[in-house]
Amino acid sequence: MSESRQSNRVIKKKQKKKKLVLWLLTPILLLTVSTTVYGTFLYNKAEDVVADSYQEIDTNVNTDRSISEERKETEVKPDTNNTSILFIGVDDSNSRDYEEGTRSDALMLATFNEEQKSVKLLSIPRDSYVHIPSNDTYTKINHAHALGGPSATVETVQELLGIPVHYYVRMNFYAFIDVVDALDGVEVDVPYVIREKDTEDNRNAIRLEPGRQLLTGREALAFARTRKKDNDLERGKRQQEVIQAIMGKASSVTSISKYTDVLEAVGDNMRTNLTFSEMKDYLGYAMAGSTNNIETLQLAGKDSRKDGVYYYELDEEKLEETKAILKEHLNLNSSKDLAQEEQIQ
Repeated sequence: MSESRQSNRVIKKKQKKKKLVLWLLTPILLLTVSTTVYGTFLYNKAEDVVADSYQEIDTNVNTDRSISEERKETEVKPDTNNTSILFIGVDDSNSRDYEEGTRSDALMLATFNEEQKSVKLLSIPRDSYVHIPSNDTYTKINHAHALGGPSATVETVQELLGIPVHYYVRMNFYAFIDVVDALDGVEVDVPYVIREKDTEDNRNAIRLEPGRQLLTGREALAFARTRKKDNDLERGKRQQEVIQAIMGKASSVTSISKYTDVLEAVGDNMRTNLTFSEMKDYLGYAMAGSTNNIETLQLAGKDSRKDGVYYYELDEEKLEETKAILKEHLNLNSSKDLAQEEQIQ
Protein backbone atom coordinates (compact mmCIF):
# COMPACT_ATOMS: atom_id res chain seq x y z
CA MET A 1 0.00 0.00 0.00
CA SER A 2 1.40 3.42 -0.94
CA GLU A 3 2.27 6.00 1.73
CA SER A 4 -0.33 8.28 0.17
CA ARG A 5 -3.16 5.76 0.65
CA GLN A 6 -2.03 4.99 4.19
CA SER A 7 -1.98 8.69 4.95
CA ASN A 8 -5.51 9.14 3.56
CA ARG A 9 -6.79 6.24 5.69
CA VAL A 10 -5.28 7.76 8.83
CA ILE A 11 -6.85 11.12 8.03
CA LYS A 12 -10.27 9.49 7.53
CA LYS A 13 -10.02 7.71 10.86
CA LYS A 14 -9.21 10.98 12.60
CA GLN A 15 -12.13 12.67 10.90
CA LYS A 16 -14.50 9.94 12.07
CA LYS A 17 -13.39 10.42 15.65
CA LYS A 18 -14.33 14.08 15.44
CA LYS A 19 -17.92 13.33 14.46
CA LEU A 20 -20.49 13.96 17.21
CA VAL A 21 -24.19 13.24 17.32
CA LEU A 22 -26.50 15.73 19.05
CA TRP A 23 -30.10 14.87 19.79
CA LEU A 24 -31.98 18.13 19.72
CA LEU A 25 -35.55 17.74 20.91
CA THR A 26 -38.20 20.23 19.86
CA PRO A 27 -41.83 20.77 21.14
CA ILE A 28 -44.82 20.78 19.02
CA LEU A 29 -45.82 21.54 18.41
CA LEU A 30 -43.49 21.24 19.01
CA LEU A 31 -41.77 20.83 20.21
CA THR A 32 -38.99 17.99 20.29
CA VAL A 33 -36.52 17.18 16.99
CA SER A 34 -33.54 14.86 17.11
CA THR A 35 -30.66 15.90 14.87
CA THR A 36 -27.14 14.75 14.09
CA VAL A 37 -24.31 17.23 14.38
CA TYR A 38 -20.98 16.24 12.93
CA GLY A 39 -17.73 17.93 12.05
CA THR A 40 -16.11 20.99 13.58
CA PHE A 41 -18.25 23.51 11.68
CA LEU A 42 -21.62 22.09 12.67
CA TYR A 43 -20.44 21.37 16.21
CA ASN A 44 -19.45 25.01 16.74
CA LYS A 45 -22.60 26.24 15.05
CA ALA A 46 -24.78 24.07 17.27
CA GLU A 47 -22.96 25.31 20.35
CA ASP A 48 -23.52 28.94 19.31
CA VAL A 49 -27.22 28.31 18.55
CA VAL A 50 -27.86 26.76 21.95
CA ALA A 51 -25.93 29.49 23.73
CA ASP A 52 -28.03 32.17 22.01
CA SER A 53 -31.24 30.29 22.85
CA TYR A 54 -30.42 29.66 26.50
CA GLN A 55 -32.82 31.21 28.99
CA GLU A 56 -33.05 30.08 32.61
CA ILE A 57 -36.39 30.28 34.37
CA ASP A 58 -37.39 30.76 37.98
CA THR A 59 -40.10 28.45 39.27
CA ASN A 60 -41.17 28.11 42.88
CA VAL A 61 -43.39 25.12 43.57
CA ASN A 62 -44.12 25.43 47.29
CA THR A 63 -40.40 26.14 47.72
CA ASP A 64 -38.06 29.11 47.59
CA ARG A 65 -35.76 27.46 45.07
CA SER A 66 -35.67 27.69 41.31
CA ILE A 67 -35.61 24.68 39.01
CA SER A 68 -31.99 25.54 38.25
CA GLU A 69 -30.99 25.50 41.93
CA GLU A 70 -32.88 22.27 42.53
CA ARG A 71 -31.18 20.61 39.56
CA LYS A 72 -27.73 21.65 40.78
CA GLU A 73 -28.40 20.42 44.30
CA THR A 74 -29.59 17.02 43.10
CA GLU A 75 -26.87 16.87 40.41
CA VAL A 76 -29.25 15.78 37.69
CA LYS A 77 -27.42 14.95 34.46
CA PRO A 78 -29.15 13.53 31.37
CA ASP A 79 -26.41 10.94 30.79
CA THR A 80 -26.56 9.52 34.32
CA ASN A 81 -30.01 10.40 35.73
CA ASN A 82 -33.64 10.05 34.73
CA THR A 83 -34.86 13.41 33.48
CA SER A 84 -37.87 15.20 32.01
CA ILE A 85 -38.34 17.92 29.41
CA LEU A 86 -41.46 20.01 28.85
CA PHE A 87 -41.95 21.07 25.24
CA ILE A 88 -43.98 24.26 24.83
CA GLY A 89 -45.29 25.20 21.40
CA VAL A 90 -46.51 28.79 21.10
CA ASP A 91 -48.25 30.71 18.35
CA ASP A 92 -46.42 34.05 18.35
CA SER A 93 -46.68 34.54 14.61
CA ASN A 94 -46.10 37.90 12.91
CA SER A 95 -49.83 38.40 12.46
CA ARG A 96 -50.44 38.06 16.20
CA ASP A 97 -47.24 39.41 17.75
CA TYR A 98 -48.15 38.13 21.21
CA GLU A 99 -44.57 37.20 22.15
CA GLU A 100 -44.37 36.16 25.83
CA GLY A 101 -48.04 36.98 26.42
CA THR A 102 -49.36 34.30 24.09
CA ARG A 103 -51.03 31.11 25.26
CA SER A 104 -49.32 27.83 24.55
CA ASP A 105 -50.84 25.92 21.64
CA ALA A 106 -49.17 22.57 22.35
CA LEU A 107 -47.71 20.98 25.47
CA MET A 108 -45.80 17.71 25.63
CA LEU A 109 -43.84 16.23 28.47
CA ALA A 110 -41.07 13.74 27.74
CA THR A 111 -39.58 11.59 30.49
CA PHE A 112 -36.27 9.81 29.95
CA ASN A 113 -35.20 6.62 31.69
CA GLU A 114 -31.40 6.53 31.53
CA GLU A 115 -30.97 2.82 32.24
CA GLN A 116 -33.56 1.66 29.69
CA LYS A 117 -32.76 4.46 27.25
CA SER A 118 -36.53 4.77 26.82
CA VAL A 119 -38.78 7.80 26.41
CA LYS A 120 -42.40 8.39 27.37
CA LEU A 121 -44.11 11.21 25.51
CA LEU A 122 -47.22 12.64 27.15
CA SER A 123 -49.53 14.99 25.25
CA ILE A 124 -51.31 17.48 27.52
CA PRO A 125 -54.58 18.84 26.03
CA ARG A 126 -54.40 22.63 25.78
CA ASP A 127 -57.87 23.13 27.30
CA SER A 128 -57.25 20.95 30.36
CA TYR A 129 -58.85 22.52 33.44
CA VAL A 130 -56.06 22.82 36.02
CA HIS A 131 -54.73 24.89 38.90
CA ILE A 132 -52.20 27.57 37.93
CA PRO A 133 -49.99 27.90 41.06
CA SER A 134 -48.36 31.22 40.14
CA ASN A 135 -51.76 32.96 40.05
CA ASP A 136 -53.62 30.57 42.36
CA THR A 137 -56.40 30.23 39.82
CA TYR A 138 -58.18 27.42 37.97
CA THR A 139 -58.35 27.74 34.21
CA LYS A 140 -57.14 26.16 30.96
CA ILE A 141 -53.55 24.96 31.13
CA ASN A 142 -52.62 26.91 27.99
CA HIS A 143 -53.32 30.14 29.94
CA ALA A 144 -50.29 29.46 32.15
CA HIS A 145 -47.88 30.70 29.48
CA ALA A 146 -49.85 33.90 28.96
CA LEU A 147 -49.89 34.47 32.72
CA GLY A 148 -46.24 33.74 33.44
CA GLY A 149 -44.35 32.38 30.44
CA PRO A 150 -42.39 29.11 30.56
CA SER A 151 -41.83 29.29 34.33
CA ALA A 152 -45.57 29.36 35.10
CA THR A 153 -46.15 26.58 32.57
CA VAL A 154 -43.44 24.36 34.07
CA GLU A 155 -44.75 25.07 37.56
CA THR A 156 -48.29 24.11 36.54
CA VAL A 157 -47.24 20.85 34.88
CA GLN A 158 -45.15 19.89 37.90
CA GLU A 159 -48.12 20.36 40.22
CA LEU A 160 -50.49 18.56 37.86
CA LEU A 161 -48.31 15.47 37.41
CA GLY A 162 -46.46 15.46 40.73
CA ILE A 163 -43.05 15.00 39.13
CA PRO A 164 -40.10 17.35 38.63
CA VAL A 165 -39.70 19.04 35.25
CA HIS A 166 -35.96 19.43 34.82
CA TYR A 167 -35.86 21.24 31.49
CA TYR A 168 -38.10 23.13 29.11
CA VAL A 169 -37.91 23.88 25.39
CA ARG A 170 -40.11 26.68 24.05
CA MET A 171 -40.45 27.03 20.28
CA ASN A 172 -42.79 28.91 17.99
CA PHE A 173 -44.48 27.69 14.84
CA TYR A 174 -41.88 29.17 12.49
CA ALA A 175 -39.24 26.86 13.96
CA PHE A 176 -41.53 23.88 13.43
CA ILE A 177 -42.20 24.83 9.80
CA ASP A 178 -38.54 25.52 9.03
CA VAL A 179 -37.34 22.28 10.62
CA VAL A 180 -39.83 20.17 8.63
CA ASP A 181 -38.92 21.99 5.42
CA ALA A 182 -35.20 21.61 6.13
CA LEU A 183 -35.81 17.85 6.27
CA ASP A 184 -37.74 17.97 2.97
CA GLY A 185 -41.03 17.23 4.68
CA VAL A 186 -42.44 14.46 6.86
CA GLU A 187 -44.73 11.57 5.99
CA VAL A 188 -47.95 11.13 7.99
CA ASP A 189 -51.41 9.61 7.58
CA VAL A 190 -54.02 12.36 7.07
CA PRO A 191 -57.30 10.95 8.50
CA TYR A 192 -59.77 13.19 6.70
CA VAL A 193 -60.13 16.31 4.55
CA ILE A 194 -58.41 19.21 6.32
CA ARG A 195 -59.01 22.89 5.61
CA GLU A 196 -56.99 25.06 7.97
CA LYS A 197 -55.56 28.54 8.45
CA ASP A 198 -51.91 29.20 7.75
CA THR A 199 -49.54 30.90 10.22
CA GLU A 200 -50.87 34.33 9.26
CA ASP A 201 -54.49 33.31 9.93
CA ASN A 202 -55.54 33.16 6.25
CA ARG A 203 -58.64 30.95 6.23
CA ASN A 204 -58.55 27.63 4.32
CA ALA A 205 -55.06 28.39 3.05
CA ILE A 206 -53.96 24.83 3.84
CA ARG A 207 -55.86 22.04 2.05
CA LEU A 208 -55.13 18.36 2.68
CA GLU A 209 -56.84 15.24 1.34
CA PRO A 210 -57.06 11.93 3.27
CA GLY A 211 -54.27 9.37 2.98
CA ARG A 212 -50.61 8.81 3.74
CA GLN A 213 -48.51 11.58 2.21
CA LEU A 214 -45.47 13.79 2.48
CA LEU A 215 -46.26 17.16 4.07
CA THR A 216 -44.41 20.46 3.92
CA GLY A 217 -43.75 22.42 7.10
CA ARG A 218 -46.92 24.52 6.80
CA GLU A 219 -49.01 21.46 5.94
CA ALA A 220 -47.56 19.49 8.86
CA LEU A 221 -48.41 22.37 11.19
CA ALA A 222 -52.01 22.44 9.97
CA PHE A 223 -52.21 18.66 10.40
CA ALA A 224 -50.90 18.94 13.97
CA ARG A 225 -53.15 21.84 14.96
CA THR A 226 -56.54 20.96 13.47
CA ARG A 227 -59.31 19.65 15.70
CA LYS A 228 -62.43 20.71 13.81
CA LYS A 229 -63.61 17.14 13.22
CA ASP A 230 -62.49 15.46 16.44
CA ASN A 231 -61.03 16.61 19.78
CA ASP A 232 -57.93 17.45 21.79
CA LEU A 233 -57.07 13.77 22.34
CA GLU A 234 -56.92 13.05 18.61
CA ARG A 235 -55.08 16.32 18.10
CA GLY A 236 -52.50 15.19 20.64
CA LYS A 237 -52.07 11.91 18.80
CA ARG A 238 -51.44 13.75 15.53
CA GLN A 239 -48.86 15.95 17.21
CA GLN A 240 -47.11 12.86 18.56
CA GLU A 241 -47.20 11.30 15.09
CA VAL A 242 -45.55 14.37 13.59
CA ILE A 243 -42.87 14.48 16.28
CA GLN A 244 -42.02 10.82 15.75
CA ALA A 245 -41.89 11.38 11.98
CA ILE A 246 -39.52 14.33 12.48
CA MET A 247 -37.29 12.37 14.85
CA GLY A 248 -37.21 9.38 12.52
CA LYS A 249 -36.25 11.47 9.52
CA ALA A 250 -33.74 13.59 11.42
CA SER A 251 -31.92 10.46 12.57
CA SER A 252 -31.54 9.25 8.98
CA VAL A 253 -28.06 9.44 7.46
CA THR A 254 -29.55 11.00 4.34
CA SER A 255 -30.55 14.07 6.38
CA ILE A 256 -27.04 14.93 7.57
CA SER A 257 -26.50 17.57 4.89
CA LYS A 258 -29.61 19.45 6.02
CA TYR A 259 -28.64 20.10 9.64
CA THR A 260 -27.23 23.55 9.00
CA ASP A 261 -30.74 24.65 7.93
CA VAL A 262 -32.26 22.85 10.91
CA LEU A 263 -29.95 24.64 13.32
CA GLU A 264 -30.73 28.00 11.72
CA ALA A 265 -34.47 27.35 12.16
CA VAL A 266 -34.12 26.29 15.76
CA GLY A 267 -31.76 29.09 16.75
CA ASP A 268 -34.04 31.92 15.69
CA ASN A 269 -37.14 30.55 17.35
CA MET A 270 -36.18 28.61 20.47
CA ARG A 271 -35.72 29.31 24.18
CA THR A 272 -34.50 26.61 26.57
CA ASN A 273 -32.71 26.07 29.86
CA LEU A 274 -30.80 23.14 28.38
CA THR A 275 -27.10 23.84 27.92
CA PHE A 276 -25.19 22.52 24.93
CA SER A 277 -23.45 20.02 27.18
CA GLU A 278 -26.77 18.75 28.55
CA MET A 279 -28.18 18.37 25.03
CA LYS A 280 -25.20 16.24 24.09
CA ASP A 281 -25.90 14.04 27.09
CA TYR A 282 -29.06 12.83 25.34
CA LEU A 283 -26.90 11.18 22.67
CA GLY A 284 -27.50 7.75 24.20
CA TYR A 285 -31.25 7.95 23.59
CA ALA A 286 -30.76 8.84 19.92
CA MET A 287 -28.38 5.91 19.44
CA ALA A 288 -30.68 3.46 21.24
CA GLY A 289 -32.94 2.91 18.27
CA SER A 290 -34.59 5.87 16.58
CA THR A 291 -38.27 6.06 17.58
CA ASN A 292 -38.58 2.43 18.66
CA ASN A 293 -37.93 3.29 22.30
CA ILE A 294 -40.66 5.96 22.51
CA GLU A 295 -44.07 5.28 24.07
CA THR A 296 -46.85 7.84 23.65
CA LEU A 297 -49.36 8.61 26.42
CA GLN A 298 -52.61 10.58 26.58
CA LEU A 299 -54.50 12.27 29.41
CA ALA A 300 -58.05 10.93 29.43
CA GLY A 301 -60.97 13.23 30.15
CA LYS A 302 -64.24 14.63 28.84
CA ASP A 303 -65.68 17.82 27.39
CA SER A 304 -67.04 20.23 30.00
CA ARG A 305 -68.37 23.76 30.37
CA LYS A 306 -67.99 26.16 33.26
CA ASP A 307 -69.83 29.49 33.09
CA GLY A 308 -70.37 28.90 29.38
CA VAL A 309 -66.64 28.35 28.67
CA TYR A 310 -65.38 25.08 27.18
CA TYR A 311 -62.83 23.07 29.16
CA TYR A 312 -61.33 19.60 28.99
CA GLU A 313 -62.03 17.97 32.35
CA LEU A 314 -59.34 15.43 33.21
CA ASP A 315 -60.38 12.01 34.50
CA GLU A 316 -58.90 11.97 38.01
CA GLU A 317 -58.54 8.19 38.18
CA LYS A 318 -56.80 8.03 34.80
CA LEU A 319 -54.67 11.01 35.76
CA GLU A 320 -53.42 9.14 38.82
CA GLU A 321 -52.60 6.15 36.63
CA THR A 322 -50.62 8.36 34.26
CA LYS A 323 -48.78 9.99 37.16
CA ALA A 324 -47.84 6.53 38.45
CA ILE A 325 -46.49 5.54 35.03
CA LEU A 326 -44.34 8.66 34.80
CA LYS A 327 -43.07 8.32 38.37
CA GLU A 328 -42.12 4.71 37.73
CA HIS A 329 -40.38 5.68 34.50
CA LEU A 330 -38.39 8.34 36.37
CA ASN A 331 -37.76 5.78 39.13
CA LEU A 332 -38.98 8.09 41.86
CA ASN A 333 -38.38 5.48 44.52
CA SER A 334 -34.99 6.26 46.00
CA SER A 335 -34.77 8.62 48.99
CA LYS A 336 -33.10 11.20 46.78
CA ASP A 337 -35.84 11.07 44.15
CA LEU A 338 -38.61 10.98 46.74
CA ALA A 339 -37.22 14.11 48.35
CA GLN A 340 -37.24 15.77 44.95
CA GLU A 341 -40.84 14.70 44.40
CA GLU A 342 -41.97 15.95 47.82
CA GLN A 343 -40.67 19.43 46.98
CA ILE A 344 -43.34 19.77 44.29
CA GLN A 345 -46.28 18.16 46.12
